[in-house]
Amino acid sequence: MTSLDDSTDVRPRVTIRCQDNASIGVTFCDRFSFDADSVHYAVELEAPGLTARVNEVVAWSWDRDLAPFLEGLAADYRGWDGERSWQTNDRDLALSAVFRSGGKVGLTWTLHPWPKAAGRWGASVTTWLEAGEQMASLASDIRQFLAGEQQ
Repeated sequence: MTSLDDSTDVRPRVTIRCQDNASIGVTFCDRFSFDADSVHYAVELEAPGLTARVNEVVAWSWDRDLAPFLEGLAADYRGWDGERSWQTNDRDLALSAVFRSGGKVGLTWTLHPWPKAAGRWGASVTTWLEAGEQMASLASDIRQFLAGEQQ
């Protein structure tokens, strides 16, 4: 399940909850931009015993965007073989997707801030969504979030 929530805060946020376990989630929040070439935002992962956050993920206007990747997954609601993956140019946010029988998509969200620095860390959670409408809703919510559009 996904939600684009902008009712309680000036800044919008998108939260993705695992259909199989609602205590597992991913939140996109704190979006800002310095110029027309990039969008900066935070990503938070949560699961029982885990809380992780990267404060400044960057989406560049010339880079592969997350929204088209999610839209492609939603369009293939009948399924696919193997794993599909996406990552930011800085490699601090990565997403892999698998399709399983019953029309479910497993999205594994991975944070790896400071990929070349000493003391780096990584964290991942997997959310399961329905392949059709839930994936389409997520893609739409992420597109609106990255564009800074309000509902």
